[in-house]
Amino acid sequence: MTKQRELILSILKQSDRHLTADEIFFLAKLKMPSIAMATIYNNLNAMNEAGVINRLHIDGVADCFDKITEPHDHLLCDRCGKITDIRLPALSGDLERALGTEIEDYELTVHYVCPDCRHNTKRR
Repeated sequence: MTKQRELILSILKQSDRHLTADEIFFLAKLKMPSIAMATIYNNLNAMNEAGVINRLHIDGVADCFDKITEPHDHLLCDRCGKITDIRLPALSGDLERALGTEIEDYELTVHYVCPDCRHNTKRR
């Protein structure tokens, strides 16, 4: 694995949230000033293709990258834009039973208002 790829992966693994390519680039520049944006994109694409990370595409939001590669779903706060992982292990089985056939894969993003935004709204 290249030094650039190791750095990008380290940034993702140390983050407590889903990062955009721009955010990864900014953090990578702090440790490797010569790194180029094209290097970030090329490595993110390669790691996504290899299954090392996952690209998360949600309409209206910049693509983010997820260090968790196991199947899971996401919550998107419609106020602050925070993306949170959620695991709904029974959902695959429920979908298969409802459809009467095996599913290969699915992506679910639940739109909601996160607890922090709800709390801040109540305080006004």
